[in-house]
Amino acid sequence: MESSHKDAETAAAVAAADPRGASSSSGVVVQVREKKGPLRAAIPYMPFPVAVICLFLNTFVPGLGTFVSAFTVLCGARTDLPDRHVCCVFWLNIAAALIQILTAIVMVGWIMSIFWGMDMVILASYKEQGIPQQL
Repeated sequence: MESSHKDAETAAAVAAADPRGASSSSGVVVQVREKKGPLRAAIPYMPFPVAVICLFLNTFVPGLGTFVSAFTVLCGARTDLPDRHVCCVFWLNIAAALIQILTAIVMVGWIMSIFWGMDMVILASYKEQGIPQQL
């Protein structure tokens, strides 16, 4: 009985705060964009099978899949860094692979490597479905 009284008070407070009435869903669209750092934005949009192979490699040998993905940039794979030169994006991916390899000893690099591989697969599925790069 007391909880229904509190629910009625909450509904009354919402209605009082909303000058248009009790309905607060008026068709407003909220768009969320992820801000990516340079290393995260350097992950290439690869074909799906290549991304799955890189995830597999990253799972068992931390950094190896990221290292392989760096070479896909040289083969023409796009990234979220269109204003940077291909060589710069290549070296950013090599740096990410080295970070994963060097920190794998304390498990941080291994976890980072697996998440990096999952991001590659997610980006590849976006490419396969034709979803625009900037979400």
